[in-house]
Amino acid sequence: MQIELFNTLTRRIDPFEPLRDGEVRMYTCGPTVYDYAHIGNMRAFLCADLLQRVLRVVGGYEVRWVMNITDIDDKTIRGSAPGSPLWRPEMGEQTDDPRENLRRYTSFYEQAFLEDIERLHIRRRDLSAMPRATEYIPQMQDLVRRIVERGFGYIAGNSVYFDLSAWQAVAPYGRLLPIDLASIKPGARIDADQYERQEVTDFVLWKAWKPGEPYWDFELQGRQLPGRPGWHLECSTMEHELLGLPFDIHTGGIDLRFPHHENEIAQSMAGYGVDPTRFWVHNEFLEVEGQKMSKSLGNFFTLRDLLKQGIDPLDIRFAMLGAHYRSPFNFTFAGIEAARGARKRVQEYIYALHEPAPDDGIHVDVAAVRERIFSHLAHDLHTPKAFAEFFSFLNATPATALSAESRREVLHFISELNQIVDVWDIAPRPPEEIPEEIRRLAEQRWQLRLQRRYAEADALRYQIQQAGYTIKDLRDGYIIERL
Repeated sequence: MQIELFNTLTRRIDPFEPLRDGEVRMYTCGPTVYDYAHIGNMRAFLCADLLQRVLRVVGGYEVRWVMNITDIDDKTIRGSAPGSPLWRPEMGEQTDDPRENLRRYTSFYEQAFLEDIERLHIRRRDLSAMPRATEYIPQMQDLVRRIVERGFGYIAGNSVYFDLSAWQAVAPYGRLLPIDLASIKPGARIDADQYERQEVTDFVLWKAWKPGEPYWDFELQGRQLPGRPGWHLECSTMEHELLGLPFDIHTGGIDLRFPHHENEIAQSMAGYGVDPTRFWVHNEFLEVEGQKMSKSLGNFFTLRDLLKQGIDPLDIRFAMLGAHYRSPFNFTFAGIEAARGARKRVQEYIYALHEPAPDDGIHVDVAAVRERIFSHLAHDLHTPKAFAEFFSFLNATPATALSAESRREVLHFISELNQIVDVWDIAPRPPEEIPEEIRRLAEQRWQLRLQRRYAEADALRYQIQQAGYTIKDLRDGYIIERL
């Protein structure tokens, strides 16, 4: 099925075809491991996961997916510095070696990130590589040399900067987001890894060492420049090394369009002589109860904060996937509860499909249903339309009314869909151990019903429900189920 994606580079929905037959090479800007990832971060990674799954299941492609780990930047250096309030006892004692402190600090949060994405069913096995920036320092230095040798970089104060004016003279800048290029001041420089949209200046490629910071030796044009790479440089290098340029798709949050992704384009073209990728796919922001998420508003959540409140991470996954990736996602607790109910409803439908079918069961055209739902996913990952189509089918087609053949076909289709959504168990209902007290109350209630003592029977039903179970009455008996 033809995949179509909104391409930030062209600002339109374009048909997607990979550069290599049958194989998609895809890069996702991964986490900066200085703290636990918040749910806004997680939305970006879930959107990338959705894309790679649709490419595999709907498009039929093999996918080489790379997500980097930023383990060296301003934030990780601050967090790992001696006396940092962010240092945790689990990281061990701080040492006299800043690089060792950085390694311990970032390793702790990298492991936490891997645990978090596993809970959200972002599968490590789907990723071809998760490179750490510190594993590619020599290759980053090589890119800096290339940029300087070609006249697009210069040394100042033992740091190396990208010369934006020189680049502007030969190539466009601001391809992903309109930028006021008149505000560029030749020679103005910025050292920070992250900065605001209006700061259109020469940006740092290699940052000079400061006492107490980790550093790597670097010789350039006969000068010794101990220091570390700038944040923008890292992704350009790892893309080149692990996927080759150009590759097919680059994903990330919409906030990364400028300066990070714009600078990636400039660096790759200036140093490697090629545009890094053909498709830029950006997801919109996440809000909480209609407001921007911030610690000052008290609405800032990590995944772990929500798990402590008893929320199932798969309900979070299902809720986030239900919003179109190019629309802001409004996280609400009511929305998560609605997602929980919808997810459970589908799970009950799956259980019913495994039960014996009636002799006079109906037949449905599952192929047509699959075509309609997958076509929505193929058209710019339109999950809201796909999910609406799916639930319309469930509403119109009770599992209990289906023939045995149709049950098998529907089950096979839901299994395919679940390769993308990944929130259901495609299996018969598991046997449940009902507590003896609940069994005793249920039997008492049944006997009261046989005696037509309905008020007393209803009182026992309420007592059973308060304990977390419900009774489903049959013609000749009853079934006990957990709520």
